[in-house]
Amino acid sequence: MTVTAALDTVLDRTIVPGYSRLGYAVRSRTWRAGDPPAAALAGATVLVTGANSGIGKAVAAAAARLGATVLMTVRNRQRGESARRELLRDNPEADLVVERCDVSDLADVREFAAGLMGRHGRIDALIHNAGVLPPARAETGQGHELSLATHVLGPLLLTELLLPALAEAPSPRVVLMSSGGMYAQPLPSGDLEYRRGAYRGATAYARSKRIQVALTPILSRRWVEHRVTVAAMHPGWVDTPGLAQSLPLFRRITAPLLRTARQGADTAVWLAATTPAPPSGHFWHDRRIRPTHYRRATRATQDEVDRVWGYCARAAGLDP
Repeated sequence: MTVTAALDTVLDRTIVPGYSRLGYAVRSRTWRAGDPPAAALAGATVLVTGANSGIGKAVAAAAARLGATVLMTVRNRQRGESARRELLRDNPEADLVVERCDVSDLADVREFAAGLMGRHGRIDALIHNAGVLPPARAETGQGHELSLATHVLGPLLLTELLLPALAEAPSPRVVLMSSGGMYAQPLPSGDLEYRRGAYRGATAYARSKRIQVALTPILSRRWVEHRVTVAAMHPGWVDTPGLAQSLPLFRRITAPLLRTARQGADTAVWLAATTPAPPSGHFWHDRRIRPTHYRRATRATQDEVDRVWGYCARAAGLDP
């Protein structure tokens, strides 16, 4: 192992330095030769959910700078249009299109995907960034816990419905925006809808992110015939409006260490734009594949993973 790789590993395992702006500053010094070229996404169409603020907005801006047509997919069209105007002030040449979809609502996802397929026959990258951290347990119209629906079921269904458009791309990519918080949670194979015990929004968020990461290898195999590269990643600790609203105490404590939204977006954009395509089915942070577990207590058996996959597929209306 080189000195650089060893330092990278130390940063990752010690968490605070690695997830902070310090980790980004150290690691990014070694990336410059591997940055995607200026027109890496020219002619490509990139769909980004939750693109009206925070990391999603930064992903949209970066993809547009690389030449992509960016479909800024948001739950609230007015907020999406406001974000689009802000991005255009910084980059008047950006090709930004606001689309409206509530990814937690499976009926809305189906309607949106059907309409989108009529407008865009090819999608090169699908970046699932939309996120929620509910203060109390809430269910969607289909009866699913909100975090599970937003982070797992909606993205799963949307990707499946858009597979024909992804298959038209020369090197299609799907990126799941996960969280380092998932390291603290085991796979909740017996209670995916979080119906048992005292509900905590931060726990629900981390549990659903653990599910994302656990399913990534399965999705990679499921979509291999369409040549889709599937990646989960976490952005580190990023100063976003969502963090300020959902975890204000954590933000106050860690404020000097927090990354910018653009730094948090970097790996998602790199995964979508780098050539050749990165290996599929892995979990990434700061442009490197990372372990999915740091503690034995969070590891799941293959039977547990298969059970979670079966539930999620059927909940989304798919054949597992």
